[in-house]
Amino acid sequence: MRARALPVIGLLALGAVSFAGCSSAPGSAAAADDPDARITFATTPLGDDPTAANPITAFAELVTKETGREVEIVDVPDYTAVVEALRNHHVDIGFMSGFPSALAVNTGEVDSLVAWPGNGEPVSTCLVLADSPLQSLEDITLDTVVAFADPASSSGYFMPVAMLHEAGLERDQDDTAMFSGGHDMSFIALKEGQVDVACTSTIMPTMAGTDMFPFAEGETRSIGLSDSMPVAVTVLADQEIAEDKRALLLEALPAVFTSDNAEALGAMYEAMQGAEPIREPADSVFQPFVDIAAIADVDISDLG
Repeated sequence: MRARALPVIGLLALGAVSFAGCSSAPGSAAAADDPDARITFATTPLGDDPTAANPITAFAELVTKETGREVEIVDVPDYTAVVEALRNHHVDIGFMSGFPSALAVNTGEVDSLVAWPGNGEPVSTCLVLADSPLQSLEDITLDTVVAFADPASSSGYFMPVAMLHEAGLERDQDDTAMFSGGHDMSFIALKEGQVDVACTSTIMPTMAGTDMFPFAEGETRSIGLSDSMPVAVTVLADQEIAEDKRALLLEALPAVFTSDNAEALGAMYEAMQGAEPIREPADSVFQPFVDIAAIADVDISDLG
């Protein structure tokens, strides 16, 4: 795929982490008096649905209930900041989706504490306007302009690139790729005829008629669906986290993400996709992401 308008970004840029804000869930008196007993948690907005509430406070309260430890929430702007907070031992844990988790684990400086596999459902779709002559991915040619959301997006870039690869479309050879800067920008470009195809999250068409998906039902159609994510989400940990905290969290996190807490956790619970958790997963669990990233010409096998 011949890419244009590609922003130059550092997937794991080094630098100081700016903490946007902190809050805490009430814990035991001992935890409150001992900063080392407190569990610190770096978080960003979750999932591909930008209108979904981030139920972080409920998460913190549930972790406190399970562990007896106060949970301090550290708001950070993006996945890079989560990784750097962990690598620099500023926080104990962070919550991330599959690809950024693979990036983090492959630095060799961040551990995956608990991972939830994907549920087997497609996570990405490539959309065209209803009257488009394109009927399938195989109809794409070098003259077809395909919009991706962002070079670091799981559902808006990596998974669609793997989908196109499986359809026999090779990078720099079989289509013209561009980055719009976001899922919503891809739809604007599609609506205005600037691109022929918009590859995005399968969540987006369910938001028909909103600002995030400015089409009515039936105005677009899918010409391809991706595979499921190998790993849906991961709780990552500082490699120097205290052993007592590690042990508590390994037991508490699977107990927090249960159907009983689904309503309170909202988007966080939905991100788990109903899968059974894997405690302390081997690095090999993330290898499919390394393979998919290689298709996108991004080497995440030896970042550090």
